[in-house]
Amino acid sequence: MGTIAVERPVPRGVTEARRRRVVGSVVLVLVLLAAVVVSLAVGARALTPAEVWRGLSAAPDPDQRLTEIRLIVRTVRVPRTVLAVVAGVALGVGGALIQGYTRNPIADTGLLGVNSGASFAVVLVIALFGFANPFQYVWFAFLGAAVAGVVVFGLASIGRGAGNPLTLALAGQGVTVFLAAMTTAVALSDKASLNALRFWNAGSVAGVGFDVIWPVIAFIAVGLVLALITLPALNLLNLGDDVARGLGVNIVLSRTLGIAAVTLLAGAATAACGPIAFLGLMVAHMARYLTGPDYRWLVPYAGLLGAIVLLVCDMAGRLLVRPGELDAGVVVALLGAPFFAALVWRGKFKSA
Repeated sequence: MGTIAVERPVPRGVTEARRRRVVGSVVLVLVLLAAVVVSLAVGARALTPAEVWRGLSAAPDPDQRLTEIRLIVRTVRVPRTVLAVVAGVALGVGGALIQGYTRNPIADTGLLGVNSGASFAVVLVIALFGFANPFQYVWFAFLGAAVAGVVVFGLASIGRGAGNPLTLALAGQGVTVFLAAMTTAVALSDKASLNALRFWNAGSVAGVGFDVIWPVIAFIAVGLVLALITLPALNLLNLGDDVARGLGVNIVLSRTLGIAAVTLLAGAATAACGPIAFLGLMVAHMARYLTGPDYRWLVPYAGLLGAIVLLVCDMAGRLLVRPGELDAGVVVALLGAPFFAALVWRGKFKSA
């Protein structure tokens, strides 16, 4: 006679936690959609929801007022909003991943040198070729970010501490300092590079068209796929390398895929927007507070929170100094610096 398999009931606490996470993710999606609608409406010229809809849906019309609304919505606010959502997701996911792979709760995507690599590439090509259009230098920014990430990971993979999270952090810091010095040297020797770096380094989602955004979305999509593939292994890696290896995890492959995902996500976002500091750090901790340490939930939450926070900061920058603007990166830094100080003050850096 065959044996009858008895299905074990799922513990009630696990079911409740899963239900809270699902409800929380639905709430975040609704908040993000609301933020998108508001982002299309606010700015130097405020628009009503009806005007936003007409700007999105109306065909070309001789009415000058309607034409102006269409121009504002379609060519300025839609690209800006899309880029804020895409870059926010990328930096949020990248921040959660880099904290997981380095087991360092105060790590940010800049740890891999992607910000400094992109900055150096931008000033270098402007100094050498005179590029001034974002579509011209965004590719070099992404290439610089990717090369910096590969160099950091390569340095961390050799020697006695190969693959150690501390070695990765030290390699990232060393490459970042070196590239920052090189960036300063080039920028100070070329006025055009210095001016471009001054504006690009502030971090902004404004002034970028879909000719830049679509390729960036493609790179970010690949990074997100890699991130999702690595999440089960990342949970095990945070139990320690020995435990993960005993449970069958290929540590080198998992860490390589994870770092590649972070490089793609952070590199593409930085290439399009410039460096936006502290965003990944902040939203990774927010997500951990809401979901706990399970990266299968933490990472998607961090992506949604990253999009929401970047959108809100961009809208705040439009409203705080009207009719002028503060770049989104400046507003994020104004929030992120106290957040970072609070983490250190409360001793959160002691726990992963």
